[in-house]
Amino acid sequence: MTIRAVVRGVGHYLPERIVANAELETLVETSDEWIRARSGIERRHFAAEGQTTSDLATRAAQAALTAAGMQADDLDAIILATSTADLTFPSAATMVQANLGMTRGFAYDVQAVCAGFVFAMANADALIQSRQARRVLVIGAETFSRLMDWSDRTTCVLFGDGAGAVVLEAVESEGLTSDRGILSTDLNSDGRYRDLLYVDGGTSTGTTGHLRMQGREVFRHAIEKLAETAHAALDKAGLGPDDVDWIVPHQANIRIIEGTAKRMQVGMDRVVVTVQDHGNTSAASIPLALSVGVQRGQIKPGDLVVTEGIGGGLAWGSVVLRW
Repeated sequence: MTIRAVVRGVGHYLPERIVANAELETLVETSDEWIRARSGIERRHFAAEGQTTSDLATRAAQAALTAAGMQADDLDAIILATSTADLTFPSAATMVQANLGMTRGFAYDVQAVCAGFVFAMANADALIQSRQARRVLVIGAETFSRLMDWSDRTTCVLFGDGAGAVVLEAVESEGLTSDRGILSTDLNSDGRYRDLLYVDGGTSTGTTGHLRMQGREVFRHAIEKLAETAHAALDKAGLGPDDVDWIVPHQANIRIIEGTAKRMQVGMDRVVVTVQDHGNTSAASIPLALSVGVQRGQIKPGDLVVTEGIGGGLAWGSVVLRW
């Protein structure tokens, strides 16, 4: 028998404040037309003053637990993917653990920027495969609005805040491609490209810093590397593009999403797209899109789903799972 990490519940949370492109026109030299044409983004959500990443993560976690029909103490572990933790330490995951009233198990953060949720899912799968945990809550949550340089119109219009979460549970399966759960993962990084996308703050500067990005270079790497990692994960699972029901990509830019789907030879009618409503929410974008895809009735039990993301590092990867 094979142990699979099966999705039992999914949920998300978006802050109440919706920021349309028109509002950004009053803050920086830009236009709704310019933003839509280059990114596909129409609006995004910003956290309220005093609302933290762990707050957003907790709300998404509660939604996922409700969908799974579980309580916090049913969990063995929480893994939170974020680049915008409330504090340098302790981890935001332990704050979520406390907020949920979870008094057992363990919690920790994973930092792989926009690929963070994929890395966190791979971590959770490994915990379940090694029998260190039976039920794992995996969260992606960000407050990227607080990293923006509001004088840089090329970056500040792209990002938003939000959180998404899934509950994974160990299930004994036949070891077939028809099994429900995570079938394969593929993780990669290359630190030579660190200057393409980074935040110019931290312990070395004593400041929070702002996001910096070489957009054209990130775009070029994204399409190439996202398609490669998706194919690699499908190969590991013994599957191909024709087997895919849904691609749920990192929601950074509609042109990257379209370019990746084309390279994978998968039509856009099989791609879950939420970038127009959320902007780039970094590690939160894939679980947000998974949750919205389920709400819309797109993703159904038994569907083969491929998630893929790339972020600063550069770090990139993918997960193949049957819903």
